[in-house]
Amino acid sequence: MPGKSAKKLAEKAARRTDGTDRAGRGQAAARKAPVRIPVRGGKSKVKTRAPQEAPTQTRNKSDLAETRALAVAAMEAALDKRGLEPVLIDVSAMGSYTDFIGVVSGRSDRQVDAIAENVCAVMKASGRPPLGREGTGTGRWTLLDFGAFVVHVFYHPVREFYDLESLWIEAPRVKLVVPPEATLAQPDALYGAL
Repeated sequence: MPGKSAKKLAEKAARRTDGTDRAGRGQAAARKAPVRIPVRGGKSKVKTRAPQEAPTQTRNKSDLAETRALAVAAMEAALDKRGLEPVLIDVSAMGSYTDFIGVVSGRSDRQVDAIAENVCAVMKASGRPPLGREGTGTGRWTLLDFGAFVVHVFYHPVREFYDLESLWIEAPRVKLVVPPEATLAQPDALYGAL
């Protein structure tokens, strides 16, 4: 066995001396092949680029107004199913993943699912079906992603626990017409513990 290994090494050395490389190409072809840079050790010949500034996103004001109108329509659809304490947050100047975040609560697990279903139905009727939907059927928290805006539908005690609105405390709120029955006068009297 040791003789076979030595024989193979001798054959490889002979091939290299007759003008071919390991792959059997001529020396001219071997010179044109790119130089491989080792992963460790050795110095890289790759030049580093200067950091580029992030491209500024210029949003068309008419597109933002259209998105705002759709987000308000989604929150009105939540109010049609007696959603509680709706909040629409304008994060267009602060966030890169969406322009508006809507947060609304339900009084029960079933109401949370009904609110989410109604928002999806109204948006689908207006030509904007949700791109994604998470948490459906649990009744605790449903996220509806419409791309330019997202809507969080919470069971109210869960909403108070996570307190998403405080993450965007500096973002402006969009003024919504909220009926008196959609506000909580005595939240402790309505709900028990989680």
